[in-house]
Amino acid sequence: MTLDRLDLALIRATQGGLPLTPEPYAALAAKLGTTEAEVIARLTALQDTGILRRIGAVPNHYRLGYTANGMTVWDVADAQVDALGEAIGRLPFVSHCYRRPRALPHWPYNLFAMVHAHSRVDADALAAQIAAVLGAACHGHDILYSTRILKKTGLRLVD
Repeated sequence: MTLDRLDLALIRATQGGLPLTPEPYAALAAKLGTTEAEVIARLTALQDTGILRRIGAVPNHYRLGYTANGMTVWDVADAQVDALGEAIGRLPFVSHCYRRPRALPHWPYNLFAMVHAHSRVDADALAAQIAAVLGAACHGHDILYSTRILKKTGLRLVD
């Protein structure tokens, strides 16, 4: 896909987030001098080609009251980690889940799943639910709690 001026303008207009209005695509269209349908079509094409990976909300969990945000890390049998990771990723309280290589002997964990809770007690309960899904394939785990919010941004185009 070759990007034209409107595609680049649309990427620049959205890289900091969508307008916080009831009709964000219409607001973008007005700003860019095009139609809402054209904005939606262009964003869809950019996603279909892989130029944009996703359009989604990035909440501030702390402001929403989720102060016990923890990356649960799991030592899961390698032969089962892909299937179990898919199952864990489907749990409604897991925001993202992925496989990573171990760094033995100090880091035995190969499956990561992020949970957000109101307290560490609640986060421990969520981890227990994950452990139940993993069953005997799990050989150990830990929870790495967030201590601050890191800036979450993607690629930024500059003029």
